[in-house]
Amino acid sequence: MKKTLRRAAEGAVESLFTLSGSVTSLAILLIIVFLFREGLGLFRSPEVEKGYALCVHATNPVEALHPAQVKKIFDAEITDWQALGGQSGEIVPFRFDEIFSLYADEELGDDYALLPQKLGEVIAGNPNIIAFLPQQYLPAGDASVKELLAGSISPEDFFSGREWLPTATPAPQLGALPLVLGTLLVSLFAILIALPLGLGVAIYLSELADERIRKLFKPTIELLAGIPSVVYGFFGLVVLVPHIQRALHLPVGETALAGSLILAIMALPTIITIAEDAMRNTPKTLREASLALGATRWQTIYKVIIPYSASGITAAVVLGIGRAVGETMAVLMVTGNAAVMPHSLLEPVRTIPATIAAELGEAPAGGAHYQSLFMLGCILFVITMLINLSAEVIAKKQHGKGF
Repeated sequence: MKKTLRRAAEGAVESLFTLSGSVTSLAILLIIVFLFREGLGLFRSPEVEKGYALCVHATNPVEALHPAQVKKIFDAEITDWQALGGQSGEIVPFRFDEIFSLYADEELGDDYALLPQKLGEVIAGNPNIIAFLPQQYLPAGDASVKELLAGSISPEDFFSGREWLPTATPAPQLGALPLVLGTLLVSLFAILIALPLGLGVAIYLSELADERIRKLFKPTIELLAGIPSVVYGFFGLVVLVPHIQRALHLPVGETALAGSLILAIMALPTIITIAEDAMRNTPKTLREASLALGATRWQTIYKVIIPYSASGITAAVVLGIGRAVGETMAVLMVTGNAAVMPHSLLEPVRTIPATIAAELGEAPAGGAHYQSLFMLGCILFVITMLINLSAEVIAKKQHGKGF
């Protein structure tokens, strides 16, 4: 009877674990599908703001414009049609709300029924005009008006674009390259700082420190891993940023360097704790055998202990990089949050997680801005996955070599 009950209990626990694993896997799969479905929808969004169109005079030979060209026209950076393949003439940008300064409400009729006609008259009267109009008020059927062809946002424009202005009108600028490079720059230098320091401390605690010092330092380091990222951000903003500004004589202290230093501090507890645990799990017999063969303590560390614990050290590095790549709040507070192409560590930058956190609440659901943020999440997912795969490959190679 007892054996039957025990087997039934074991079977129930096994079924519970199987169900838990299945539900977790399914949830992760659904999250990934949702992320990519929303992100890939960006490339079906129009280049011009949804619900609007660009119109020119019918005699204008220009048929289509790139979003970057549209922005430069309305920012007065391009002022002649000849620069766009048209006939020489000064470009006259016209926005929809300007019609109300040209005509009184009485002239526009009830519910603005005469708006399409009046807009057609404005366009017909100026061969160099480019008008940004709602599609519902387009002067349809007017032979003097031509609507410019508008394609969808292309992957090339998104991944190689150098300007991130998702709220720009008439055409949002959704170039993700500054955000990707900013993320990689801050994360790379954070790991270059944290990795040698973290491994050095892990080696000291595991192999060199006496038990009293280890019992003091280990809980303190583990406690640092539990500090909220916003606290690190406040520390960086109040202490680190002013010091960087004064020491390097910079106009602002919120730079990629400040972000790298904060991320390095945040990644250190993870790297130290996991790497130290992996090293202490090295069998005592291996240490004794190495020393018995005449190896010094340092030779034992880098020829026996580190190779044996390579998989644990790799896991520590991966988790540290993951903490750096995916960190949001602290980076948002100390990097200047400027979506520009990074050229050095001493300039403000913006990372992908910071962009998503800062803008997702303001982006209209289903719009190009909203979908572009999900696409940034897809990029972050791919970067993290590549880091994990690379770590697995390195760990397998180390395991195959042995020690």
